[in-house]
Amino acid sequence: MISYSFIYYDLDEDSFQDSKSPNEGADVSEIKGLQRSHHCGELRASDVGKEVTLTGWVNKNRDLGGLHFIDLRDKYGLTQLSFSDFKEDISILKSCHLESVIKVKGKVQARPEEALNKNMNTGEVEVSVESLELLSESDVNSIPFLPFGATEATEDNKLKYRYLDLRTHKLQNMLKLRSETTLKVRQTLHSEDFVEVETPILYKSTPEGARDYIVPSRVHPGSVYALPQSPQTLKQLLMIGGTDKYFQIAKCFRDEDLRADRQPEFTQIDIEVSFATEEYIKNLVTKMLKNLFPLKDDFEIPVMSYDVAMRDYGCDKPDVRFGLKHHIVSDIFKDTDFGVFKSALESGGMIKSIFVPAKMGTFSRKILDGFVNVVKPFGGKGVAFFKVENDQAVGGISKFVSAENLNDLYSKVEKREDGTWLFFADSEDIVHASADALRRHLGVELDLIGDGYEFLWVNDFPLFEYDDGRYYACHHPFTMVKEEQIDQYFSGDVSSPNAELKSLKAQAYDLVCNGYEIGGGSIRIHNGKVQERMFEILGMSEEEVKHQFGFFVEALKYGTPPHGGLAFGLDRLTMILAGTDNIRDVIAFPKTTTASDMMAGAPSVPAMEQFEELHIKPVK
Repeated sequence: MISYSFIYYDLDEDSFQDSKSPNEGADVSEIKGLQRSHHCGELRASDVGKEVTLTGWVNKNRDLGGLHFIDLRDKYGLTQLSFSDFKEDISILKSCHLESVIKVKGKVQARPEEALNKNMNTGEVEVSVESLELLSESDVNSIPFLPFGATEATEDNKLKYRYLDLRTHKLQNMLKLRSETTLKVRQTLHSEDFVEVETPILYKSTPEGARDYIVPSRVHPGSVYALPQSPQTLKQLLMIGGTDKYFQIAKCFRDEDLRADRQPEFTQIDIEVSFATEEYIKNLVTKMLKNLFPLKDDFEIPVMSYDVAMRDYGCDKPDVRFGLKHHIVSDIFKDTDFGVFKSALESGGMIKSIFVPAKMGTFSRKILDGFVNVVKPFGGKGVAFFKVENDQAVGGISKFVSAENLNDLYSKVEKREDGTWLFFADSEDIVHASADALRRHLGVELDLIGDGYEFLWVNDFPLFEYDDGRYYACHHPFTMVKEEQIDQYFSGDVSSPNAELKSLKAQAYDLVCNGYEIGGGSIRIHNGKVQERMFEILGMSEEEVKHQFGFFVEALKYGTPPHGGLAFGLDRLTMILAGTDNIRDVIAFPKTTTASDMMAGAPSVPAMEQFEELHIKPVK
């Protein structure tokens, strides 16, 4: 048995400084009826003499040779409780283990001068307890971890016992930030006459890029609902229905591989507007961002084309807070004898380079060789290099670099100076991805990334990509082609790779912040013939179109306003506002990277009766 007298948190009480109530010195709630009169971060010297009632968790329990103290904690802070005038049976304190929930009544009194705690908001006072009620006793001997304990819990334990981790100020502040973000979004959109509309969760399975989560129907044997990847067709139908300006804080579901900034279920700030231009959507987004971020009144978001983003950064969501742009150098080494470069070019690939000036950082051979581990997950086989010292190429592949090559390389950068040239040679996709991965890695390792927020619009995405003998929509099949390319859109042959179709650009736009895509949208197809052509290019038969989208194609016949929209990823947006790099931090009950809920044990195998009702068979 562990003695209650010696269990206490090694707590940095400064952590409570950020947990002040919205109206410091006043009760958070104006509605009467709570079991408490004040919260635990509220009392000050001006409250001395007041009779108060407090509720919360036991954060520290101390027996100092007959002098008993408890630090009581709630989400707003700490209050010290003193039991020197306690008239009830003092043995009840033996049951007030850490994380037990109690309710106390007593009088606020000033702490002695020598006991003042300037690190606590309530450090000038304590409550002399007159009565105590143990509302819920915590089993301190089996509790998996203490939310404010000296020992950090493992990530798995935090997820399995999420309700304990949620008691920490870090996660409570995340939830509050998320709530405030959605409130500000709603305020902005309501001020622009948007109407919030809920759309169905049980819906029709439609091909939108990722796998659907499906729900078997009990009353329609063999048929399924799909959980929406987004409310795409629904919000367009709302425009056809005359809603004009719609938004929704929408739950979305995609069965895809996960990573730090992606979850199987996520939340979108979904927006759609009739008669909208791309300019209107971008101006609306700017207004929303000004309400969410500390931005200047004259704040404007720069625009970059997809082609430039891929050329300079190797990805369509570049982090532009630091330099180290990429340079395509295939032409410089077209006659090279270096086997890796030569092989890449002969197979139709490309060569890219990043120049790191010596003033930014230098690299040992061990570090340079270790870059292969950065690019390997993206298909890269290695990173070639040479250094420039006193205007001479040395080390690495320097013997394959002529003076003319070196001059041509330096024509790509602003200044001729000592540094390291890094090279990537392979297929275009692998080169772009590998160079992007190493640039981001160097941004962190060389401490090049500053504070603040750098926003960017990425425009002019390809409308299609061609792979495995067919065309695919790069955005989704309801995205409008650039108006000036409409004739080209209708003229290309869809049966083979076609230069006209491959060069088409979408009226699509992504919003990027600090290297994350936080929003994306497009102007939609509102013309039935344009939509019909889209399905034709995507290789869908009339039967497939009717089966998958018959209801939507039908709706386009009856008068459809031009419309467009955008969806923010609320989770990712909140993650950036919170300054964390893991999306799980800003979701109350997140999944793991294997799409599992460790707390509830989901997904789980249902009872055999449920299998039978749904007319499906369990996996053996």
